[in-house]
Amino acid sequence: MAENQMDEYELQNKKIRERMDKIGRKIMVMSGKGGVGKTTVTVNLANALVDMGCTVGVLDVDIHGPNVAKMFGCENAELGSPDGVTMIPIEPRKGLKVMSLSFALDDPAAPIIWRGSLKMSAIRQFIGDTEWGELDYLLIDTPPGTGDEQLTAVQAIPEMTGAIIVTTPQDVAVLDSRRSVGFARKCGLAIIGVIENMSGLKCPDCGKEIPIFGKGGGKKMCDEMHVPFLGAVPMEIDLCRAEDEGKSWVSDPGAHPSAEALRKIAEAINYGTACSTSRDTSFLGTSFCSPTSCASCTSNCPSRKK
Repeated sequence: MAENQMDEYELQNKKIRERMDKIGRKIMVMSGKGGVGKTTVTVNLANALVDMGCTVGVLDVDIHGPNVAKMFGCENAELGSPDGVTMIPIEPRKGLKVMSLSFALDDPAAPIIWRGSLKMSAIRQFIGDTEWGELDYLLIDTPPGTGDEQLTAVQAIPEMTGAIIVTTPQDVAVLDSRRSVGFARKCGLAIIGVIENMSGLKCPDCGKEIPIFGKGGGKKMCDEMHVPFLGAVPMEIDLCRAEDEGKSWVSDPGAHPSAEALRKIAEAINYGTACSTSRDTSFLGTSFCSPTSCASCTSNCPSRKK
């Protein structure tokens, strides 16, 4: 029995390799704390990359709170399978493919009460059994923390390009984000950079910025831990409305500071100006590594765009 289980595990590994070999950059989006807007960042980066002409897949491994489909406006879509095993991802727009457990739920409000082993199995299935095809990017939206979901994704995809860590400025969120940095370093995962979300609120009446959660906490952490700071994204009330309606906020031609910030971050990632600078014994880059030198770097750092 154990031998058969091992054979199945290795067969699944082979399928994962075949799927992932067709995808350029595999990026895990993490947050140490819940409620910092990690899924917001994932969805908007995906849309921004598609707007640039990239083909993007988004894998939602937040098993207990899968919200990616809602934000893409495709939560009522049904998964297809030509053979009962292979899963065809949902395509809410051209160039974008999405896979989430929410597509398989009869009741979107029903709780998912799963133990770790079942979650790990489901994540491996999503990675290996989904017909992703050829993609420039696969963004993996993870739940808060450094548990089963993150570890399963890293172990299933050892060639993971790197991690993007999302935080808000206040100390309690930054503290948990430090743990995410520590997780990445222990796993040998390149740190593409940190995004400070909800960095001030623009008043819809007077236009004045209100630092509800403070400002600069994410940047300060990056300076202290020697990791790249990708940018700060301000809060905007209309962004929340766009998410609820499943609209692409970054594709809106209006003048939105948060959309502009997210587009600039997506450009930095896509054009190779973001990299890993962990500055410790498990450093994956070079001694002169910096966000602005990544484009011309010739090292084997996994965060470098190939």
